[in-house]
Amino acid sequence: MGDYVWFHDVSWHASYAVYFFIIGIVAGLSFLSYGSWITPALRPLREKAAYGSIALLALGSLLLIADLSQPLRFLNILNPAYLHFTSPLAWGSLNIVAFGVVSVLYILALVKRDESARTKLLATAAALLALGLPVYTGYDLTVHQSRPVWNTPIMPVLFVALAIASGSAVGSLLAAGNEAARRVLHQYLLWSTAAVGVILISILGTTNYGGAAEELTFIILTTGTMGLVFVGIGILAGTAAPVALLLAPFGKQQGGLIVASVLVLVGSAALRYALLMGPQQLQTLY
Repeated sequence: MGDYVWFHDVSWHASYAVYFFIIGIVAGLSFLSYGSWITPALRPLREKAAYGSIALLALGSLLLIADLSQPLRFLNILNPAYLHFTSPLAWGSLNIVAFGVVSVLYILALVKRDESARTKLLATAAALLALGLPVYTGYDLTVHQSRPVWNTPIMPVLFVALAIASGSAVGSLLAAGNEAARRVLHQYLLWSTAAVGVILISILGTTNYGGAAEELTFIILTTGTMGLVFVGIGILAGTAAPVALLLAPFGKQQGGLIVASVLVLVGSAALRYALLMGPQQLQTLY
């Protein structure tokens, strides 16, 4: 008796939360670089956002490769004959590769200071492919039918909102003293963070009033250490506080926008960690 003990472990470790955080900023910065072709006030951020996006993409890709038991297997995503196209991970891998290729071409055009229609087209293609990054990461969670919180079609929408908020926060830090860019980014940051708050409320509501598994997951997410991360840092400090700050007069000033941006980045990292790890804790208890 007691010779055999089954130790339950989580399938997705914390490194994926870091990847989700990084890839969200990658997408958000790509949106900003494309936005500079539409909104003149964002023009000073065009190159900064594009360079930051590709640099973080490289970092995020290294995290994914390092997580593989055999890192060289990442080369399989370059082999169409190996890919299983019924898997969202296969489409996500192709999306990352395509985004990386288009981003490199776009940056080469920026280095040449080419502001032709071709460069704008590359920016548009990069932004569309960047949209797929948070969508597919959210979809990777959604397809787990037995996992409370994850199995909801609103998860990809949440990841897109988090990407816009994170990218706007980094853009606000990069904008420095540019008043015109700061005004635009203030609105981006305010409305995307508010959207995150609305989505979180809907997720909490449906989880709390679901079945036994949903209610237990709700308890895990809102109490103890995970509750501190999810509710305290993610919702209150990283979502509610920035929205309140941005609505106040101080939030429209450079100092206020910087504080709000830092809070959003910290909060979005906490939310991704809690949403990834919290629902998995339930399986370690039974």
